[in-house]
Formats: sequence, C-alpha cells, structure tokens
Amino acid sequence: MKIVLQRVTSAYVKVDGEVTGRIDKGYLLLFGAGHEDSEEDCRRLADKIINLRIFSDENGKINLSLADVGGSLLIVPQFTLYADCRKGNRPNFIQAAKPDIAERLYEYFVDYCRSKGKHVETGVFGADMKVELLNDGPFTLVLE
Repeated sequence: MKIVLQRVTSAYVKVDGEVTGRIDKGYLLLFGAGHEDSEEDCRRLADKIINLRIFSDENGKINLSLADVGGSLLIVPQFTLYADCRKGNRPNFIQAAKPDIAERLYEYFVDYCRSKGKHVETGVFGADMKVELLNDGPFTLVLE
C-alpha cells in the first residue's frame, strides 16, 4: 500500500464537474493498493496517519495531530502510485492491485478511518477526477 499524504488548508475533488469531496484543514490522501496488500495494512497505515503529529502548535513546533486541530481527511484512490517507470517511456502497473481488490481495500480504508471518528470525504474509485488543494507548508509524506 502506498499513500501520499499532503497537509492542506483546503482540498476538493471533482468528477464530471461536480464536487464529490471537500475538506478544510486536514490531509489529502492519495491511496494506492498493491496486489499483496491486506486489511491489516489498511488499519496499520490509517492508525499511523490519524496519529501523526505534523501540525504546528502555538510555538511553531510540529507537535499536533489531526484530532488536535479538528482536521478532516480527503481520500482519493490513485492506482498510478504503483507506476514502474524503470523501462521505456510508458509506465507499467503490474504491482498495482486488480481493480476489484483495490476498490475493496480503498473502501475498507475509508470505513476504518470513519470508524475512528474522523470526518472523511472521498473521490470516486475508477473515475477521472480533478483534485485541487492548497498545500500547507508544503508538507508532503509518502507512507508504505
């Protein structure tokens, strides 16, 4: 599983010109599942993300979590995180999970984050999405 986390002051995703998810302060998560990933991987990464302390406190020290700042999650599926560009000029996606498995893991990840009391907005699996964000920092992490 690969997740690109961007700390944002706002973000939204559109499908066919309609907003499907919008958040203010929080994390934009680009979610990719590999063919060897499991629900346990979803839980482990979700718990890590929810508890990360990457927001600044009153002293400017990176010390606050998503809960501390009342932040939300915008979770967008993105199989291209598994692109292999080592050979040629066209990426291959052999390591990405098959769509039915990836969608199941994506939905599980979203539901698990919600079960932890987080406000979660989403993209649409398999859709052509347009994502707009205001990156805060910028602060971007890659988690596997």
